[in-house]
Amino acid sequence: MARPHNRLVMPAHPVHIAVIGSTNIDFVAHVSHFPQPGETLHVHDSTTGLGGKGANQAIAVARLGQAVELAGWTGRDMLAEMARTALREAGVGARWLLSDGDNGTGRAFITINQTGENQILVDGGANMAHGDAACPLLRPVLARAAMVMMQMEMDPALMVALARQAREMNIPVMLDPAPVPAAGLPDALYALADIITPNENETRELTGILPTDQATALRAADILHARGTGTAIIKLGPRGVVYSTLHPRDGEDARGFIPAFHVRAIDTVAAGDCFNAGLATALARGLPLAGAVRTPWRGLRGAGHHAGGSRAGRAGCGRGGGPAGARGSVIARTTVLRAGPQAV
Repeated sequence: MARPHNRLVMPAHPVHIAVIGSTNIDFVAHVSHFPQPGETLHVHDSTTGLGGKGANQAIAVARLGQAVELAGWTGRDMLAEMARTALREAGVGARWLLSDGDNGTGRAFITINQTGENQILVDGGANMAHGDAACPLLRPVLARAAMVMMQMEMDPALMVALARQAREMNIPVMLDPAPVPAAGLPDALYALADIITPNENETRELTGILPTDQATALRAADILHARGTGTAIIKLGPRGVVYSTLHPRDGEDARGFIPAFHVRAIDTVAAGDCFNAGLATALARGLPLAGAVRTPWRGLRGAGHHAGGSRAGRAGCGRGGGPAGARGSVIARTTVLRAGPQAV
């Protein structure tokens, strides 16, 4: 099917953003430093709460006031009940979050050090148990969607099948390629993804180029374009974001760099998920690409707030403002950014 001139134009009369991705329960430990092999540490604090890249992005979209539906799987266990309660309280639609009686709800084990860096182990459980044959079960979430957000914490073959369905329905697909599969991203996904949003390490895994500045990020974007992706948004952590599109609107720059806000990092958990949520929401509301890329820097200050008893750490926005690409819960304790004088 031929690619339309500009697939970032939203479908007529959309209702929601569809997020197809993982739902986990996160077990978070805050430590002074990461343990060495054989070392035992006491933790400063520990929490349990909702996580998974799909759930994170869906909650962040909801907190920005945008209707959102999450599709995927949990198990049929106590962790599933915890996850569904947190999603319901956050205002996330979960009609297409299905129950799997044969596999447990996904779990993540997150360690955060005193500088806000994190290490994460993930047991995908029900998230990873369904291949492309399950596509018809989740396809209904696409109906009247303004955009589809996907990540790689589910079976890659299923992501390809659902992205192909979205293409046939002329719904733009935003792909967060994290975590990059061990076998690499499926070739078909590059062409089926209208927007791809790797961070620095993911960009290196996908293209062989570690983006350290605007020039190297644009070289990597050219490789992603050559594989079929129309728009590449490369997140450079404390430096900011580089964007490149083959389909600019009239009068819009095809390429650009957006510097980061000056912020005090609390931690980097869910930084990339919050960024993608802000970007998707801005595009769904009709902003041009450059304006949409700027929006998450502003919106993320409100994406995390006190969430009562269901807490799984702080939703971070990276060292220096953001898209550091970490995953984890956006059920946050406090507002997550302390903005400095610089505005974008």
